[in-house]
Amino acid sequence: MPRGRTSRQPARTGRQDRVVETRLGRTAAKPLPAKASIKQSRNADAAGKTDRAMMNPVDQLQSKEVLSAKKKRGSYNPVAPDRVAEILKRLDQLYPDVKCALTHTSAWELLVATILSAQSTDVNVNRVTPELFRKYPTVEAFAAITPEQLEPDVRSTGFFRNKSKSVVGAAKKVVADFGGQVPLNMEDLLTLPGVARKTANVVLGSWFKIAEGVVVDTHVHRISRRLELTMNNDPQKIEQDLMRIIPREKWILFSHQIIWHGRKLCIARKPKCVECPLENICHAADKTWSTVDMHKDAKG
Repeated sequence: MPRGRTSRQPARTGRQDRVVETRLGRTAAKPLPAKASIKQSRNADAAGKTDRAMMNPVDQLQSKEVLSAKKKRGSYNPVAPDRVAEILKRLDQLYPDVKCALTHTSAWELLVATILSAQSTDVNVNRVTPELFRKYPTVEAFAAITPEQLEPDVRSTGFFRNKSKSVVGAAKKVVADFGGQVPLNMEDLLTLPGVARKTANVVLGSWFKIAEGVVVDTHVHRISRRLELTMNNDPQKIEQDLMRIIPREKWILFSHQIIWHGRKLCIARKPKCVECPLENICHAADKTWSTVDMHKDAKG
């Protein structure tokens, strides 16, 4: 370079960044980027190359598995037909021939036992009903007494005053309106004092073998939510959800199976997840042991 001459430096204002015309008449189409932008871009590129270079094949594979798991979780459908069918299959293997646990020999005895089972256990009700049915052997015998007379006999089942009114009231209506025979349809059963859909479904399903709905007791309520078969908390809405995804021919048996499952394995306070054959398809939030992800919304 000749003495006293230096290369031309761009102005600090940046006006030289866009050269309109050169001596040869050519136009520079693109402006020169600012120094800070060039530096940031180079730093970002260098950091990206370094990260990729440092990631070993195992890390890359794990990263792909995480993305795949997230994608799979996003498409997870707890009431998909295949999953529901698998749940029913395993319940059939666990409890192939289970029946109603309430002791009874007639539709009327089952109706009484079911009314008494509210907020009580089947074991406790079964302690009371044998003597109760010996003392009052027919529906007419129940219709001939007052609720106050019945109260001492059912006191141990809890809420005995309301239950006594319901049993005696139901007996009087069965005798007066249905000739002493328990009606075998949902509409008429719901007219009896103390009878809601749960009790009606128990009588229709267990005695008359009529699948009019799904029994939703405390076990069915809790476990169907833990298995993500429903997100509802209202028994009637839970029943409607279960009726939509479970084949009608399974409605009666499914209720019995879930009730037995709740007593034997899926215990409310401490479920026996280690022993449960449904464990690897159950994502309940309160599992005591799990081989799969637990979902925070899957709880009874």
